[in-house]
Amino acid sequence: MNYKLKITRLSVLLLCLLLGFNLEGGAQNATSILDKAASAYENSNGLKAYFTMQTRSDVQKVSESFDGTIDIKGDKFVLKTPDMITWFDGTTQWSYVERNEEVNVSTPTGEELQATNPALLLRSYKKGFSATLKGESTAPNGKAAYDIELTPKKKSDIIRVELQIEKFSGLPASIAVFAKNGLSNTIRIGKMETGVNQPDSFFVFNEKDYPDAEIVDLR
Repeated sequence: MNYKLKITRLSVLLLCLLLGFNLEGGAQNATSILDKAASAYENSNGLKAYFTMQTRSDVQKVSESFDGTIDIKGDKFVLKTPDMITWFDGTTQWSYVERNEEVNVSTPTGEELQATNPALLLRSYKKGFSATLKGESTAPNGKAAYDIELTPKKKSDIIRVELQIEKFSGLPASIAVFAKNGLSNTIRIGKMETGVNQPDSFFVFNEKDYPDAEIVDLR
């Protein structure tokens, strides 16, 4: 898979999950729950999440899954998966691909920026979906949760998004995105820590830690 596509897909899904969706429209109960999720993120003072992501293709009848972590503070994040680490300091993005010891440096703009900047992402999705409270269930972490379904207001490659929001904390526990091409992506949060206020330097790639890496500047 193209590394940029993979980063974008992960960034969109994880940041949607961690931000919640402060959406307009849909049932008032669903909107209130999502407002609480967005507020919980804003008041988290930085957080770290441990997740499992599963991708399924109904057409090809295949699936893959992997574990990862994400540290996020404001519009900054560090995303770690088995084959890649991505740093974003709010302006510059560094993506380290372990198998070929290469670091791709970029300054996201346009759609790329929407995929990596939580503030722009939130505004981008705010008016794009209708929210419906479907019921209640038990989240993968064993906690009681609300089930919310998001449907696009306009023509989209996405059919629907299914969210689980923890009742007590107001933080999302899982998200599943279903596309018209038969592809579905599901992220389940196993553990989330709030109050993880990392220094700004944590979100910047440090060349000294990867002395053998080739730097590819795409800016």
